[in-house]
Amino acid sequence: MPEELPDERLAQLKSTFASIDTDGDGYISEAELKRHFPGLPAEALGAMSQAADSDQDGRYSLEEFIRTVS
Repeated sequence: MPEELPDERLAQLKSTFASIDTDGDGYISEAELKRHFPGLPAEALGAMSQAADSDQDGRYSLEEFIRTVS
């Protein structure tokens, strides 16, 4: 987890992650992303996969999410 993030920002990102991770498994799936952002074009989802999913397992961990959006 990026150490340079202020506690308030980190808490905000964790809360956002939890709201997208609707099944509570600790990962955001592409299906959860599509449900949370229904207007997100497929190209944008693909670009996010390339940028965020560093281990290419098809889902986003909290660490991957924070690294991508911070």
